[in-house]
Amino acid sequence: MNEIHLLGREEECRRLRQSLRKKEAQLIVVYGRRRVGKTYLINEFFQKRFDFKLTGEYNATKETQLENFRYELNRRTKTVHSRFTSWKEAFNEFRDYLEQLTSDEKHVVFLDEMPWLDTPGSDFLAAFEYFWNSFGSACDNLVMIVCGSATSWLTEHIDRNKGGLFNRKTCSLHLSPFTLGETEIYLQTRGINWSRYDIAMCYMIMGGIPYYLERLDGERSLSANIDNIFFSKGAALADEFDNLFRTLFTHSEQYVKIVEALSKRRYGLGKKELAERSGLPYNGELSKKLDRLVESGFVQAIAYFHQKNRETRYQLSDYFSMFYLRFVKGHYGMDESYWTLTYDNPSRNAWAGLTFEQLCRDHLMQIRQRLGISGVLTEVSTWRAKGTGNEKNESGSQIDMVLERRDHVISLCEAKYSQNVFEINKAYDQILRNKIESFRSTTGTTKSLQLVMITTFGVKNNKYSNLIQGQVTLDDLFAKP
Repeated sequence: MNEIHLLGREEECRRLRQSLRKKEAQLIVVYGRRRVGKTYLINEFFQKRFDFKLTGEYNATKETQLENFRYELNRRTKTVHSRFTSWKEAFNEFRDYLEQLTSDEKHVVFLDEMPWLDTPGSDFLAAFEYFWNSFGSACDNLVMIVCGSATSWLTEHIDRNKGGLFNRKTCSLHLSPFTLGETEIYLQTRGINWSRYDIAMCYMIMGGIPYYLERLDGERSLSANIDNIFFSKGAALADEFDNLFRTLFTHSEQYVKIVEALSKRRYGLGKKELAERSGLPYNGELSKKLDRLVESGFVQAIAYFHQKNRETRYQLSDYFSMFYLRFVKGHYGMDESYWTLTYDNPSRNAWAGLTFEQLCRDHLMQIRQRLGISGVLTEVSTWRAKGTGNEKNESGSQIDMVLERRDHVISLCEAKYSQNVFEINKAYDQILRNKIESFRSTTGTTKSLQLVMITTFGVKNNKYSNLIQGQVTLDDLFAKP
C-alpha cells in the first residue's frame, strides 16, 4: 500500500486492518467533513477492489438512485436485472448476489454518500436495516462500509438509531483534517516547499483539507495561489461555500445564516443571541441545527473554565468558512489580485490573529507535548471576565486557552500571531499581569498559574519576558504528537 497516498491515516488503516481480521460481519461507518478524504481513504486502502460499490447521487430521485444500484449490480453479476421498484426489492436481489460469492474470503461492500440514497419517502433506511439484520450481520465474511459527508445524518440514523440498526455498528472512523505537520509533508510530496510561516497561513485559509490543498500550484507563491483559487475569474473555490452547505444540509440557507452570524462575533454567541442575529426562531430546531454543525466540524461549543451553568456559546471553527465569509464573499470579481494587494490590510492582520487562536486549539496535543504534559490529565477551556466597557465591543479580560492540569497547575495560554519575534513591551506586560490577577481573583483558584505564550517565532528576551513560564512556537505546532 502506498503510504504517501494515505498520509496521516495510520490509525484509520490500523483499525481497518483490524476489522478485516475479525471473524464476524463488519459494519464500518466512516465520518468526516466534506472534502476531507473519506472516499479516497477507502478506495486506496482496498485498492479499489470491492465486491460492490455504490455512490449516492446528490439531489437525485429514488428512481435514479435505484437505477444506479441496478447498473452496478448488473456490472458485478454480468447479468441484466429488471428495474427495481423499491429498495427492499433491490436489497433482496443484492442478497442473492452476495450468497453466490465464495465463503472462504472477505467480501467488501462500499456504500458511499449513503445519506444521499435516503431520499424523502424512499424507505431506503428501513430496507437497509432489514437487509443487515436478516442477512448481512450473519455473514461472517462480509465487510460493509458506509460513508457520507452529512455527518449529522449518519449520527442520527446509525449512531442514535433506536430501531434495527441500534448497536449494530462494529467500527467508527472519524477522519480529521491533516495537522500542520501532515500538511507540510503532503505539500512536499506535491513539490511545494514553502516556509512553515506560509504553510500556517495556508492552513488558516483552507484548513488541512486535502481537496483544497490539491488546488495549490507549486510554481506560484502562496499569495498568488490564493488569488488564483479564490479571486480570479472562474476561481476553483469561489462557489465552494454555497455548494458545501447545499450538499450537506436540508434547508441549507438556515445553516448559512447561523454560520454567517457566528462569523461576525469573535467570542461566539449563545443560542438566544444567535437566534436574534440570524433571524431564526429560538427553539429546539435551532439547537438541532447547531448540533449538526458541531458534528460536521463547522462549529465548536465553547467550554468555560469552571462555569458549567453558563449558557453554551458557539464559535465558527471551520477555516475555509471563516476565510470565505471574511474576504471572498462580496469581493469576487472586484480584483483578481485582491489577496496580494491587501498584504498590510489591518482587517487581514486581525483575521490572522483570531484564526491563529483556532490553529492553536486544533493542535492542543502538540502544545501539551511541548510543555511536557502529554501524560498529565488536562481539561481545556476558555475564560472571560466582563469588563466595564461597552459589551458590544466585547471588552473585558479573555484568556484564549486554559489548561487545568491534574498536577495542580493551570497553564494560561496566550496566542499571538506575528511576522517576527514577538516582543512584550511595558503596556502589554501590564495587560498580562492584569489578566493573571483577574483570573485568580474571579475564579478563586489556589492552584499555581503558569503563563504560556504561543507565538509564531518565539518571544524576544527582554526585561518583560520573565513573566513567561512556558513557550510554544509555530515549529512546535508542526511536531508529530
